[in-house]
Amino acid sequence: MFRSLIAATLALAAGLSAAQAADIRVACYSDGNECEATAELSARFMKENPDINVVIDKMAYTAILESLPVQLAGGNGPDVARVTLFGTVAKYFLDLTPYLKDPAYWETNFGGSLSWMRKDAADKGIYGLATQMTVTGPIVNKSLFDQASVAIPGPKATWDDWAAAAQKVAKATGTPYGMAWDRSGHRFAGPAISYGAKYFNADGSLAVVDDGFKAMATRLIGWANDGTFEKDVWASAGGGSYRDAFNEFANGKIAVYLSGSWQVTRLQKQIGDAFDWVVAGNPCGPAACSGMPGGAGFVAFKGTKHPKEVARWLEWLASAPVYAEWMSMTSNIPGHAGLQKGGVTYHLTPAGNAAIKAFSANAPAISPVAYKLVGSPLSGSIYTASAERISQAMSGQITTDQAFARVTQDLADAAAAARK
Repeated sequence: MFRSLIAATLALAAGLSAAQAADIRVACYSDGNECEATAELSARFMKENPDINVVIDKMAYTAILESLPVQLAGGNGPDVARVTLFGTVAKYFLDLTPYLKDPAYWETNFGGSLSWMRKDAADKGIYGLATQMTVTGPIVNKSLFDQASVAIPGPKATWDDWAAAAQKVAKATGTPYGMAWDRSGHRFAGPAISYGAKYFNADGSLAVVDDGFKAMATRLIGWANDGTFEKDVWASAGGGSYRDAFNEFANGKIAVYLSGSWQVTRLQKQIGDAFDWVVAGNPCGPAACSGMPGGAGFVAFKGTKHPKEVARWLEWLASAPVYAEWMSMTSNIPGHAGLQKGGVTYHLTPAGNAAIKAFSANAPAISPVAYKLVGSPLSGSIYTASAERISQAMSGQITTDQAFARVTQDLADAAAAARK
């Protein structure tokens, strides 16, 4: 049973019985305050639509990742959920198109993220609403760099340059580690693509473990073993489990942290004035200077008893004025194309405002390979295999070559299962 964050009573206040109001249950996780902001906005929606009762059930990200497919398979899932790995639950998606007043508005303003929710290029369904656009990049403890008298690497610096600078800062300041990345195949993919990873053949088939993938994985494992990279963030978790390195960065234990724009609210709140931090451009490799795009979305499911009401709620959230307010409340980059041109006013600290601008500035350099990867139905399997096998090589359970072989086999199995 989901833990309810907010249970609306406005339908009763309007003179309706609970039985008359359509209950929409929304499984939600927060990177910062997304669930709270959605609940606050939904309370206003329910005043305007007293026949709909929106219940936001706040959960941990891992709980949604691991339990949602099981719940949907058993026929007892929510009406809507906030997810990132769309392919893992895509077969349960409800096409909202017949219930929307203006599908063309969605295509115009959310076309990029809609494609991530679709099975393939022939699929024209509208399955959900992007809750934000995310961009990955390095977050830097500027105070440590200043203390060590080390310059933050410039726009064309490579990951090798960044690793060397981070290690130099760590040694000069007595910081435990120079660098940490979130334990995520998605986070790994941006650097790998920069070093030439293609992930796919020209015909669209998987080709994950190529020279570019190997080049970055070998570097990462080496950095973990020589102390440049905080190994425990990756080696302490099992399988393909996600683990971020936020607390390590916020506690001043690392100089450079690879994460993304969704962390801005937490960075402001948890670090405060403990130290100065900045977001830098994505480091380069021989092929690109790419981070990874992404974003979560509220997706609707076929099992809902209230498809019209679900569509009405999502359409209200998607309207430009409400969506702009939503992005301002959550300090997120909008997934709405029209609002990406400066239509959101943020109420952030100077560091937060600078961070949002820096992450946004990283977006144009994102490689087309990265967009293709995020949109692949097999992206979740790719991320899981990458994180699990690289972690095993870091901890010495298997060799690097064995890690590459197992990633290849994992993804062959995943592709075969997807064809069934």
